[in-house]
Amino acid sequence: METVPLRAIVDRCETLLQPATFTDWDGAVNGLQMENSGRVSKIAAAVDASVATIQLALEQNANLLIVHHGLFWGPTTPWIGRRREMLRLLIENDLAVYSSHLPLDAHRRLGNNALLAAALGFKNLKPFFLEKGRFLGWQTRRKISRDALAQKLAEVLGKLPTILPGGASECERIGIVTGGAGSGMKTAATEGVDAFITGEGPHWTYAMAEDFGLNVFYGGHYATETFGVKALAADLSKTFRVPWVFVDHPTGL
Repeated sequence: METVPLRAIVDRCETLLQPATFTDWDGAVNGLQMENSGRVSKIAAAVDASVATIQLALEQNANLLIVHHGLFWGPTTPWIGRRREMLRLLIENDLAVYSSHLPLDAHRRLGNNALLAAALGFKNLKPFFLEKGRFLGWQTRRKISRDALAQKLAEVLGKLPTILPGGASECERIGIVTGGAGSGMKTAATEGVDAFITGEGPHWTYAMAEDFGLNVFYGGHYATETFGVKALAADLSKTFRVPWVFVDHPTGL
């Protein structure tokens, strides 16, 4: 079976995503989070790094797991119970883990936001949603009814979004930031959109959407963030001629 150096794949990821130029959340730890013995023959992609997705990757005989949410979001010590099991699976099966959070959200070609916009048929995209010194999302001008936009999202994501109908029945300026950006609704409103697509948000954002006159669409944190890891894995597969697979472990959130 043909293999390629893990280091070459990591270098490709770093060149594409430029993680050193991003300020991210403390738990993100963008980059190689777990190394293996140094060679890769198959890549698995998943939204989240967990015991479940690691097991799915191993069932596919992968030795590199590409994820959006990595190993270190929660407390990483002590290494007991499920954390010990995770470490055992990674080491005994020689599985490397590479994680990319905000760099994979923001990327113009491979990013969650750009690819969701493309799947919805949006064009003439402009940078949107300034967070931690970078624009993470994209916006476009498009006249579409609130109900029609919800239906388009359902077709792309596989389920109807939760709608916060705080604005007019017709949308004209739409912004996209995948994941859990609902609590940043003020930023979206300040930047002038009247429709905001993201994954999820707290209960109190319903009243906030009404206050801002904003239509908000919660498509699911998981569902809106499957795009980037698939695109990155596909790019690496094409570049290095190794197979890849997406391991689906939806959270329903």
